[in-house]
Amino acid sequence: MSDSARYRLVLVFLGLATVALFLLSLTVGPAAIAFGDSLSALLSDKGDAIALIMREIRLPRAILGLMIGATLGLSGAALQGWLRNPLAEPGLLGVSASASLGAVIAIYSGLSAVFPLGLPLAALAGAVLAVFVVRSMAGTRASVLTIILSGIAVSAFAGAMTSLALNLSPNPFAALEIMFWMLGSLTDRSMTHVWLAAPFMIAGWVMLASLARALDALTLGSDAAASMGVDMRRVQFLAVLGTAASVGAATAVAGAIGFVGLIVPHILRPLVGSRPSRLLPASALGGACVLLAADILVRVIAPGRDLKLGVLTAIVGAPFFLWLVYRTRRQML
Repeated sequence: MSDSARYRLVLVFLGLATVALFLLSLTVGPAAIAFGDSLSALLSDKGDAIALIMREIRLPRAILGLMIGATLGLSGAALQGWLRNPLAEPGLLGVSASASLGAVIAIYSGLSAVFPLGLPLAALAGAVLAVFVVRSMAGTRASVLTIILSGIAVSAFAGAMTSLALNLSPNPFAALEIMFWMLGSLTDRSMTHVWLAAPFMIAGWVMLASLARALDALTLGSDAAASMGVDMRRVQFLAVLGTAASVGAATAVAGAIGFVGLIVPHILRPLVGSRPSRLLPASALGGACVLLAADILVRVIAPGRDLKLGVLTAIVGAPFFLWLVYRTRRQML
């Protein structure tokens, strides 16, 4: 089988798996509703209890799982291609940590209790601020190493400020709410969260997808890519801003969900080949599959204990990360 045929087959399989998991996400939950009844209630114009559960609870959750998973997978593949670092992931630029800090400030100050959208808006503001700080520290002509170091510095500062807010919180309930939010979850999300995050995610997707040819050229090295007409400043701008817009919006509505952007590109890279342009759409679909599947498992494993989505992805992702580090070390010997 040729590489092109195998790539198309992988995309078809991932697309079908995404559709199947999306439908399953719509029909799995504490309320014991039959599959056919769930879909018919979703498509009907009735206002009964089943229709409200489907439209107000399960549909937003499934849509956010699809969009956030695609965001994490796509941004992880784009960053690994741009930085030419197999360990790169969306949190590397400090966006996730800064968005979490913005949400923590909203909870700590009581803004989230007064204004329901205060938490996601504050998280988005934190993500935007992180991009501004990273670009200001690194400069427009910064090297990849400088950007990585700037992102690590921003992440460390945001993490320290988050810990400080937890340490000084006079209200134990606020501290508990902060901890629960930072674990990442899609529970109790509404269509308002979807409409708030969707424009930023879509804008980020467009910017990251436009890097496909440039990332292919970068596999030959930055000097070779520049000699082929690739504008490295434009690539840096789109990669940073696209990741910030999409991942910042995802973190704003769902909290911090780690390891998806790291794991998915590594799993799919051997299947689609070494061209980053092929890995981008595959990772977007793969990320959607992983997050939808994880959200379904959260509801199945502990339906009455509110197991957090970020906890499950970390339990699966951390051992994979250790294996990846071990394999990388063996290849360097």
